[in-house]
Amino acid sequence: MVELTPIESMILEAMNELGAVSDEKKKTADDIAKKCNRPKSMVTNALVTMSQKGAIKRVVREKASGYYVIK
Repeated sequence: MVELTPIESMILEAMNELGAVSDEKKKTADDIAKKCNRPKSMVTNALVTMSQKGAIKRVVREKASGYYVIK
């Protein structure tokens, strides 16, 4: 497992609770920010870093990107 900061760990836990564990069940940064009760900008920055680390997958879509946990 990759090294995650405390905020990244919180986001990963929230994503698992939301069920964002596959491409069909991906969630937006808005969904994740609401679950974590953190500012969307903070969550978005952490999501980008987490995708670079290989902990989550980012799927670019027309309106908003979707994210899900890589097992």
